[in-house]
Amino acid sequence: MALGLTLLVLSLAVAAEPAANPSLSVGSKKFTESVILGEALTLLLADGGFQVAHRAGLGGTRILWGALRSGEIDAYPEYTGTLLREILAERALPDLGALRAALAEQGIRMSAPLGFENTYALAVTEATGARLGLETISDLRAHPDLRLGFSSEFLDRGDGWPGLKVRYRLPQTRVQGLDHDLAYRGLATGRIDVTVVYTTDAEIERYGLRLLDDDRGYFDDYQAVLLYRADLAERAPGAAVLLRRFEGLISEPVMASLNGRVKLDGISEHQAAVELLQERLGLAVEAETVGFWQRLWQRTAEHLGLVAVSLSAAILVAVPLGIVAARRPRLGQVLLGVTGVLQTVPSLALFVFLIPLLGIGWPPSVAALFVYSLLPILRNTHAGLIDIPRPIRESADVIGLTPNARLRLVELPLAARAILAGIKTSAVLNVGTATLAALIGAGGYGQPILTGIRLDDVGLIMQGAVPAAGLALAFQGLFEFGEHWVVPRGLRLRPATAGPQD
Repeated sequence: MALGLTLLVLSLAVAAEPAANPSLSVGSKKFTESVILGEALTLLLADGGFQVAHRAGLGGTRILWGALRSGEIDAYPEYTGTLLREILAERALPDLGALRAALAEQGIRMSAPLGFENTYALAVTEATGARLGLETISDLRAHPDLRLGFSSEFLDRGDGWPGLKVRYRLPQTRVQGLDHDLAYRGLATGRIDVTVVYTTDAEIERYGLRLLDDDRGYFDDYQAVLLYRADLAERAPGAAVLLRRFEGLISEPVMASLNGRVKLDGISEHQAAVELLQERLGLAVEAETVGFWQRLWQRTAEHLGLVAVSLSAAILVAVPLGIVAARRPRLGQVLLGVTGVLQTVPSLALFVFLIPLLGIGWPPSVAALFVYSLLPILRNTHAGLIDIPRPIRESADVIGLTPNARLRLVELPLAARAILAGIKTSAVLNVGTATLAALIGAGGYGQPILTGIRLDDVGLIMQGAVPAAGLALAFQGLFEFGEHWVVPRGLRLRPATAGPQD
């Protein structure tokens, strides 16, 4: 049975893993503009005859930068201010020439600016700005009670909130982290008073926001550029030439318009990228249409693969460890303690911690889900075995069963219900946690959920949330059905019956 389960899991993994490894891989951050640019790069390279994949919405700057340096992606759009103030801040580089040289030392090339700047700005609603007389960032000093809401990345960046607070001597203490796209809704509903925006965001016009003047010149020049690996010329001759076709191509109004087409008009980032290439490069690129059911099957295969592989590995490891923990109490306390500590690590943090070791995509996702699956299975295996009444153990010894035979014929069958309950708990938790894997390029149901949050599209969110809930229920039902085959007949729960009892 174990061999069959293993073969099933391996087949699911093969089915769910992306088809063939592409010769080139383009990355993008988890905001609309970056995804549009990443999709445009992908389409341009594909039009040039290259096999290429777009790993969209991978997360923040550090994830993309690490993936580029490790070779897991070959190119992605970035901004000069981010490079100077965040990625290479310790070098204190004076200009773009020095920046190019520093990047070259690490095997990275940078294109010329794409033609537009997208810098940070602090924004308030027009009503708040008029009521408090806010025109500049310095004006915020007179209003220490204002509630500030920034993206989690901006809260920690070298060019983010810590430096801004020092430069302007801002007194506000009510500062919270939230998703960049959700901050606009926070402003509109009055939950926060000030947020940080990208100056090409379509929501600035949609919500009628007032941008506060950066009167002390804190924010750098954030020219959009492309970063790509220096070895691209050897591995894919001509690819770098194609990428440089974007230099000076996109003005700020054009980029803002494309962002608006996605965020306000409801077209996809793919369609926006097609429009960009058609209008600016004259390429006859056709928009790719993927049906709902095809997308659903792809996401289901990806999600099911993540859960099946990690859960099966956890079963193969945690059940034996639970047996060891039951037989050796002192060692058991150590095992339970270690897995308990691992369970307390925030799931998103664990995904990110594993990136330097395992890269992005499937490997760190499966490893993180495996770690989170261990505790319920190990704990229930341990509890099920130690709760077996002593007389039953002694009876097995009296009839001459060896320890291994007693485990196989008596103890494991008696503990089967508890073990299955632990596996069922792990499976349900695993399905939910796996949605976070989309942040590091593993796909699954988290992809439409994250895209829906970014685009403020409840329908997209439901396309991921509803199937994920259904998959969790399916796993629960599967293991409940499995009790009829694994748990001995005499130990199964029977429904109560009416009538007199003997």
